[in-house]
Amino acid sequence: MKIGAMVESFKLGFRGGVEKAASLGVAGVQKFATGKELLWTDAEIREALDIVKSSGLVFSAICGDFGYGFHDPARNPEMIEKSKRVMELAKKLECDIVTTHVHRMTEEESESNQIIRAALEQLGSFAESMDAVYALETGPETGRVMDGFLSTLSTRGIRVNFDPANLVMCMGERPEEALKYVGKRVIHTHAKDGIRRGVGPFPGTDTPERAAHNTVFGVKNVPFVEVPLGQGDVNFDTYLPALAAAGYDGFLTIERECGATPEADIAMAVSFLKEKVAKFGLN
Repeated sequence: MKIGAMVESFKLGFRGGVEKAASLGVAGVQKFATGKELLWTDAEIREALDIVKSSGLVFSAICGDFGYGFHDPARNPEMIEKSKRVMELAKKLECDIVTTHVHRMTEEESESNQIIRAALEQLGSFAESMDAVYALETGPETGRVMDGFLSTLSTRGIRVNFDPANLVMCMGERPEEALKYVGKRVIHTHAKDGIRRGVGPFPGTDTPERAAHNTVFGVKNVPFVEVPLGQGDVNFDTYLPALAAAGYDGFLTIERECGATPEADIAMAVSFLKEKVAKFGLN
């Protein structure tokens, strides 16, 4: 497996984030492409690609998450067209994977499922036509529910961007359990960790450290919090072997969405993952 990092997590701008990622010894970067990037000229696209390649890196994936999902039939036509533009940009950046959130899939058939499914059929077919994939991020539902929903799609262009922390924080589900269902669909992953605030989702996780995190972050009415790798409820000693057993050999892309010292947290995460990759022979 290869280690990557989300450019925006460094909070250093595009060039600064890429250069910092390269200095940490990662193999790739993921970048958001939902704003001014969609207006880039061909020259600007070539410049962005050159910044990455001249640093010895590749794009592990492009993030096309506009923050709305695909559950609103009035908004979907606009979101679908924008998402197609992201996929076209990704190909120009020599990347075949675009990731996003789509809203919550339900176990029982619902109107929301039908709306999301119609959008994904279009986006998956478009991805297929470009020899690319559109990867949905885990989190708002269990692996079993996600797999059940995805099995109803006719397109092969929809895959999974596996985020173990989202499953722990949002669903209280162990990542290795979710992989039993969606493992065969995983095309990209985020390396992230987190905890449930208050009572832990798993037996034996109500620790003083958890209480300390609750005090430090002090966010009310939010049931979870992201923490640096190795400090949360994602057990990488069981998760990474399960990911490998599912046939995955792609990027572990570090995403740090909060915290006062992102550079230090990401550097620590790189060292943490390198140790785990070596420990389990996942090079």
